[in-house]
Amino acid sequence: MNGKLVAGGIVISALVFGAGLYYSQVYAYYDAIPADAPAATIRVTTFEGVQEDILAENFTGIDAETSPIKFRACFTTPLSLSMMTETFQPYEGAAPLVAQKWFKCFDAATIGADLEAGRAIAFLGAENTPYGIDRVVAIYPDGRGFAWNQINRCGEAVYDGDPAPAGCPPAPEGN
Repeated sequence: MNGKLVAGGIVISALVFGAGLYYSQVYAYYDAIPADAPAATIRVTTFEGVQEDILAENFTGIDAETSPIKFRACFTTPLSLSMMTETFQPYEGAAPLVAQKWFKCFDAATIGADLEAGRAIAFLGAENTPYGIDRVVAIYPDGRGFAWNQINRCGEAVYDGDPAPAGCPPAPEGN
């Protein structure tokens, strides 16, 4: 009888711990970004290297302080894709990161496939903010837009413990 109680206690403890771990990974650290917050401003980098705010409507976003690559955003813009391709730097190697299932507007697999097929175009939002992390903005011809942060080549090397590759800014102290 005592063995059954001990085993039951272990199983219940494991279930409670598992539920807490699941919640902390999927929900606990994410915060919604209010549409009027500074973090909701969508910026794209021009060919001259200047970041410009673009008009972003219907903004929905999430972010977390626990990692620089947890930012995801969905929005619409009235800017034409042809104007954007003439003004802003394209982003090579855009790879949208999977968002939490409850953030339904951001489907990384679809966005990634559309970027590869040319149905959407990725632009550099901001480079190395913070170090080794780029903000990427993808725009569709119908004005739908998506933004996320991804590790760039500088970050990949430095965060793996290697020196920064040629052309990268110096790594901050402590990296």
